[in-house]
Amino acid sequence: MSANAIHESLLRPPVLHILRAAGFQAARPAALDTVVDLTHRYIKRLASLAASHAVATHNELTLTLPDLRLAMQDLGTFGPQIGSMEEQCRDEEDLRGVDAFISWAKGENNREIRRIAGLAASEGEVVEIEASLREDFLTVLKKKHSKTGEESRYQGTVIGKPADEESLRVDGGPIESIEDWEAKLRARDLLIIVNPIRQSSSPPLSSVGSPLTDV
Repeated sequence: MSANAIHESLLRPPVLHILRAAGFQAARPAALDTVVDLTHRYIKRLASLAASHAVATHNELTLTLPDLRLAMQDLGTFGPQIGSMEEQCRDEEDLRGVDAFISWAKGENNREIRRIAGLAASEGEVVEIEASLREDFLTVLKKKHSKTGEESRYQGTVIGKPADEESLRVDGGPIESIEDWEAKLRARDLLIIVNPIRQSSSPPLSSVGSPLTDV
């Protein structure tokens, strides 16, 4: 199964929850696939723009909240809001779009979506002190299908924690690890690139006439 297929399969439950919270009681498979594909494309585009801003801002692929905000601003999520160039000219930061987005996300319009996802209390439910630590539906689903209730079953997969990196040793040769093999290949490729440059920079001696023979 390709990565896109896995990601779209993981997006189907959240999209179904959103449609249910919006009042839809049923959806045709073709319509559901279309909404899932649009959601997938939007999130992928948002991640790509955020990665570009991260590299341009602090020269690393560690995502920060300002990088995500710039990406969302590029996609037109915040509005009405002036552009960054106009902010610099006015020497003030316009947060109207950000405030409006936060109010929309935490407002009554999305209360049903948060309730269905397990992140908000239902009507009449007693709210505990640790209500902010509620688990989302995917975490609950993983614990339901795991006999031990631990994350070790899904470790190293797209829905689990990253696996611990272990060095792979190669026996029977001078190269003992994958890193050494990769470094040797890079050195060989660099030698292949440099040698033609040196050969082309020095003209062949046979094509140059000797001044002694011309006399």
